[in-house]
Amino acid sequence: MHGTERDRIFSEWLAGHKGILFKVVHAYAFEHADRQDLFQETTIQVWRSVDAFRGECSVPTWMYRVALNTALAWTRKEGRHQRGKEPLEVAESLLTTASAEKRDPRVEWLYHQIAQLKDVDRSVALLLLDGFSYKEIAAIVGLTESNVGVKINRIKSALAGKHMEETKS
Repeated sequence: MHGTERDRIFSEWLAGHKGILFKVVHAYAFEHADRQDLFQETTIQVWRSVDAFRGECSVPTWMYRVALNTALAWTRKEGRHQRGKEPLEVAESLLTTASAEKRDPRVEWLYHQIAQLKDVDRSVALLLLDGFSYKEIAAIVGLTESNVGVKINRIKSALAGKHMEETKS
């Protein structure tokens, strides 16, 4: 594929699915500068992956896979996620939409809890919230469908337990 065609496809993908990248970036980077770095790294990796896209899955699924793999590699390389996970900023509503809607405190709580999960669990939770099937999640994160189901049940149980603890206080 020549550069002009790759650039056109990349521009279309980015215009249509930028929210995917924002969600992943916000789940793995906790400081503004880190988010900018990771977003840039992720967009570069998506651009590089255009030639490798074979159409075996949807573009959003492909972009999630590239973004999650980039975020996981970035966190391992940079070790930034170990500096202390900061709460997600309320002013940035990019986790749920790219619009400037007012954030629901329940959604804010949920994303704060997701940010505390291990990397793979965090990826599974984000994909589930975006409506991906167990089969699609398994393909994106490299697990079996049954393992995805087990992880989702454990995540739900843990979140329900945390919610119950916090409502008792």
